[in-house]
Amino acid sequence: MEACATAHYWVRELIALGHQVRLMTPTYVKAYVKRNKNDATDAAAMLAYCRSTVRAITSPYVLCGSEGMPDFVQLDLFGDRPELDRPAHSATATPFAVEGLPDDDLIAAIPDATLVDVSAITAEAGRRRLIAAVPALTALCNRFVGYGERAVVPEQVAALNALGAIGGQEAAHAVSRLIVKRIVQGPTLLTALTVACHLGVVLPGDFALSLLQHPNPLIRAAGCGCVRAGHKIIAELISLMGDLDDEVAIASACALGRMGRTEALGHLKSHLLERPSLRIVEALARVADDEAIVLLARTGRARRELTASVISAFEDIESPKALSAADALKMFSRQAE
Repeated sequence: MEACATAHYWVRELIALGHQVRLMTPTYVKAYVKRNKNDATDAAAMLAYCRSTVRAITSPYVLCGSEGMPDFVQLDLFGDRPELDRPAHSATATPFAVEGLPDDDLIAAIPDATLVDVSAITAEAGRRRLIAAVPALTALCNRFVGYGERAVVPEQVAALNALGAIGGQEAAHAVSRLIVKRIVQGPTLLTALTVACHLGVVLPGDFALSLLQHPNPLIRAAGCGCVRAGHKIIAELISLMGDLDDEVAIASACALGRMGRTEALGHLKSHLLERPSLRIVEALARVADDEAIVLLARTGRARRELTASVISAFEDIESPKALSAADALKMFSRQAE
């Protein structure tokens, strides 16, 4: 098959039917076309190409099924590949050397990064916190628009993680655009929402509502971290507190707590007793009553990894009882040391 805009999709469909598929760069096929370009002459040219050369590229999608869900690893079809018969996962593949690369050269390499290089290049951009790399990382994600409905796109995942590491308003806006414009979709959307929550992204109301109503509970839970208070959003979050998925129930209660909605108070107390965590402590502190302050103080004593967070939460609560509990917890912490 000639590599073109929709070739990746049809490769996946044909592989799923049990066919072995080869993609060929149009430049190599063109020499065999004898008449005006149409489907018939293209097919004849590709047949002649396959018979006369071994440079045809084996399908770049390697099926890696897990739990009945096919996954695909995507390669750059148009990169310079002198060793075309080498397996895609060959140990001899040499990653891009990025350590001593100047910032400008590193950024220039991002949009066209191949699967072999993309993790190292994007991770280095994230490590250096290169704000100037945000457009290049966005362009890398845009390369794969339309793909990933049923499979993770590793290049997009690498770019999103780099945007999360870089941080800042520009990176947050970039991640928001990638989500809202559906540049990322399917399993990769979960990574995008996780990064969005980390960056403090708030998604538009109607789009956020669609995430809260998503059939995948992982998406519903992640979407709870990217919403703004609104009548429909609040109603949906209240409904989700009774979700059969525990993670969705906790995430929705935490979202309501962060908004200062007392509807979540009882649920947050229960979650604190059953599964204490930093996000529950922070959410409960926004709506805490006297009983919640007592429960938080007990959690701070019982869970040393949460002690500092509970003290900080108490100091943010405008209540004499909370300040008194914070002082007692500080004394307890010093004695425990």
